[in-house]
Amino acid sequence: MINVGIAGLGFMGMTHYLAYQKVRGVKVAALCEQDAKRLAGDWRTIKGNFGPQGQIMDLTGIARYAELDDMLADASLDMIDVCLPPAWHAKVTIAALRAGKHVFCEKPIALNPADANRMVDAAKRAGKLLSIGQVLPFVPEYRFAYEAIQSGKYGRLLGGHFKRIVSDPAWMTEFWNPLACGGPMLDLHVHDAHFIRLICGMPKAVQSIGTMRGEVVERFSTQFIFDPPQTITAASGAIDQQGRTFTHAYEIYLEKATLFFEYAALAQVGDLVTPLTVLLQNGKVLRPKLGSGDPQEGFVAEIAEVVRAVRSDTPSPLLAGELARDAVILCQKQTESVRRGRPVKV
Repeated sequence: MINVGIAGLGFMGMTHYLAYQKVRGVKVAALCEQDAKRLAGDWRTIKGNFGPQGQIMDLTGIARYAELDDMLADASLDMIDVCLPPAWHAKVTIAALRAGKHVFCEKPIALNPADANRMVDAAKRAGKLLSIGQVLPFVPEYRFAYEAIQSGKYGRLLGGHFKRIVSDPAWMTEFWNPLACGGPMLDLHVHDAHFIRLICGMPKAVQSIGTMRGEVVERFSTQFIFDPPQTITAASGAIDQQGRTFTHAYEIYLEKATLFFEYAALAQVGDLVTPLTVLLQNGKVLRPKLGSGDPQEGFVAEIAEVVRAVRSDTPSPLLAGELARDAVILCQKQTESVRRGRPVKV
């Protein structure tokens, strides 16, 4: 049994906690949180832009710590799950690795590539695994697309467009702080940057247009420039209208098929879903069966992959720190392109 300690009981800490309950061979053995009510099990103030909201939790049998150092000193723990704000990712991850723990850290790996490299290097020195919670390749619709591209089932990738929009997350007080969270670029679009890096490799340049809110990009559209050319674009950001808290979508063009999908969490009228659809050359339209549609499915699959990696002591290529670092580099370059108003080399 792999014993995990979760550092941070916000929306992602709760999401991970719930996902661990559905994965064999692992258990949440400890929690670390400075909010006394949450540490006692009152999670009703926890909220996010999709999935379940917090409630009263029975935490019987789980060790609880107000200080991180005390949890890191717990010899019974095999892995630390870092669900703290991004500004803390590098410091806490490196401390956990030095304490002899494997680390599963939420995305983004860090707020800048330099800190990401420090984390990757620390894992190598400690001889422990560093996995980054870039969940998108485990979300069923994106998993289908990834496997179709990797297998060549529908021919080579020709292009694609990716969309990820949220309403302004007013409950996240540090969302627009470039030194704490990083805004939509690093908190939101980093998912698509990671997926694009995964299926296409690194582009030679990016060209982004958008608007700024203070020191971070608010909304933007990007052309990823590859050689040889691929028509890869993405749009992301936050809007003020609160009726659509979250949406993500893609349209992917392959030689022998087009894949498209969209999900939006809407208030009052219910969620809007365009199920994954495959358009074939012969005119047929397919709707692959992918599961229940529960947003938690991707997190459960992701954590199952983390557990597999730890049990086999083999890094997961989908959760690698280096890949997550490249996603941060792409976000950094897109921000630079918006600021300068011109293409930027990667």
